[in-house]
Amino acid sequence: MTAAVVEGSVRPGWEAVRDAFARAQEHDPGAAQLAVHRHGRLVVDLWSAGTAVRNGRPFGPDSVGVLMSVSKAAVAVCAHLLAERGALEPDAPVARYWPEFAARGKADTTVADLLAHRAGLPAFADEAAGVAPPALFDRDARVRALAAMRPLWRPGSAFLYHALTYGHLVGEVVRRVSGTSIGAFFSREVAGPLGLDLWIGLPRREEYRFVPQLAVRPAPTAEQTAAAIAGLGLAPDDRLSTALRASAAELAAVTEAFGTRRGRAGEFPAAGGIGNARSVSRLYAALVGRVDGVRLLSPSTVGRARAPHTDHLPLPAPLDRFDGPGRSRFGLGFELPRAGLPLLGEGSFGHAGAGGRLGMAHPGSGVAVGYVCTAMSWEPSAGPDPRWAEWTAAVREAAGLPGRV
Repeated sequence: MTAAVVEGSVRPGWEAVRDAFARAQEHDPGAAQLAVHRHGRLVVDLWSAGTAVRNGRPFGPDSVGVLMSVSKAAVAVCAHLLAERGALEPDAPVARYWPEFAARGKADTTVADLLAHRAGLPAFADEAAGVAPPALFDRDARVRALAAMRPLWRPGSAFLYHALTYGHLVGEVVRRVSGTSIGAFFSREVAGPLGLDLWIGLPRREEYRFVPQLAVRPAPTAEQTAAAIAGLGLAPDDRLSTALRASAAELAAVTEAFGTRRGRAGEFPAAGGIGNARSVSRLYAALVGRVDGVRLLSPSTVGRARAPHTDHLPLPAPLDRFDGPGRSRFGLGFELPRAGLPLLGEGSFGHAGAGGRLGMAHPGSGVAVGYVCTAMSWEPSAGPDPRWAEWTAAVREAAGLPGRV
């Protein structure tokens, strides 16, 4: 196997990260970027163009791509900014800010329930309740559908990943409080002050920098998805079963839409963030310290955001029988270390995205990481993305962090 061509730079003491990144990219047909900040300073800035065809567009550190669920952390930052300013209370009912949301048993659902995937609204469509899927980029229709739904479980009593609804749920709260859309708020209050090349809704002027995703494997068919859900012990007409099927279909549809100008311009906050590794790393660096004089959130706000908020909760029945040490763990909008997603070890927080994207930070060490790739694999994995393993270990060693979680 020919070694991957890696460009960029590393600060003294971080050379092993370059070597590990090069080894990781040997088996990756797509392009990738890796950036690491330490105490607000960029110490690793690497990229590899891979072998993928990119419509003649060169790939480099300024190229941008779809971030998938790494976007959720950007949405969470907006909510925590409003909370720190006293405009939003995480433990308050969502209906305080979004009155229509109180319908059908959701009056006591809190903002924290939305941030921690505890709201019982994992899909936009609900076949059993007669709620058809709204148009993919009709934000108003999607928000109305969520407000009108009856949750699948009592909010706060269980948790399950809200793959796409998360962005519209939290994003609508941000819009109601701030008076502006989640994409506009993020641009003005986060990306602007930090100088990030990261958007929720890519401006046309930045299109020349966009590098499309490379489909390594096709998305599962509807039949394959239905079979996998049935294997979990869910009857086909169970509301949770129909919600999971609807969510999987929408994930495939929105991922395909990100290959179009309309899809990239539309604000799809749970998965449609577009940016590069430098910006993801810089965003996290500004959560755990100052970057060029800018710190986004106070240590106490970050502490609340990364405190465990689902460890005490089961998955909704009958999925609760699958609970175990490798299950997902959430704070308020961020993923926490677990067997399948070790991040930077105990005390770290972050968010992964489908296909291998990753952003994370470790407050105690001042380390922040951004990894953006173009190879999109739909193959589920019980463990971390194989491309992460070596360079994550190298980052931890360079930072003096324990090698094992």
